[in-house]
Amino acid sequence: MSNARDILDKVAKGEMTPEEAELQLKMKPFVDLGFAKPDLHRGLRQGIPEVIYGAGKTPEQIDKIASSLLEAGQETVLITRLSEDKSKELTIPFKYYNEARIGVAGKIPEPSANGTIVVATGGTSDHPVAEEAAVTAELLGNKVTRIYDVGVAGLHRLLAHKDELMSASVIIAIAGMEGALASVIGGLVDCPVIAVPTSVGYGASFEGLSALLSMMNSCASGVTVVNIDNGFGAGYSASMINHIGG
Repeated sequence: MSNARDILDKVAKGEMTPEEAELQLKMKPFVDLGFAKPDLHRGLRQGIPEVIYGAGKTPEQIDKIASSLLEAGQETVLITRLSEDKSKELTIPFKYYNEARIGVAGKIPEPSANGTIVVATGGTSDHPVAEEAAVTAELLGNKVTRIYDVGVAGLHRLLAHKDELMSASVIIAIAGMEGALASVIGGLVDCPVIAVPTSVGYGASFEGLSALLSMMNSCASGVTVVNIDNGFGAGYSASMINHIGG
């Protein structure tokens, strides 16, 4: 089948069953660019379309991958881990979020989920990872509230935001050092908490390993953990949760 419209036309004419159409759509081929094979129907299968990981790719490769996705009908193309220097060499029209290191080509969506994702950080040094999570969630159609620099060294700062925390649909807790913020938040709220360890900290933090292990061993039952500095993964997962039923 050449495209989704052809398949839908056949279903409308009775030439294909809905089950056959679903199978065809799930198996729709990728485009082969030689150096990359962009997945044209990931959004249909997974709910969120292809995202470009910018690190390790040349500006020319990013341009071609993004263009192929847009030409195939993808409305919004995210480019993660895109350095400022590399962003200046892209030729496609796009918007760049410097602290998040994210570029977006195409349409910037309006929120499509009713709930709010809260992104909370232990300290100011966690901002780059937090912005990657927050911007990712926003570009996937979510309302995001930022609560920054509310680490456990001054717990009263976190408690001053109880209303935002208690009303959140999902909370992303981002912290380095010992990573205690996720456990504290997890013990206060009734929504899923996604913990993101960061590589912020002194020598014994082992570039985020200490925070990772602390978060994985959290006694707060609603806490799940993504990899060190993986703000994108947290924002993506939070978006999936926030869109359930909405």
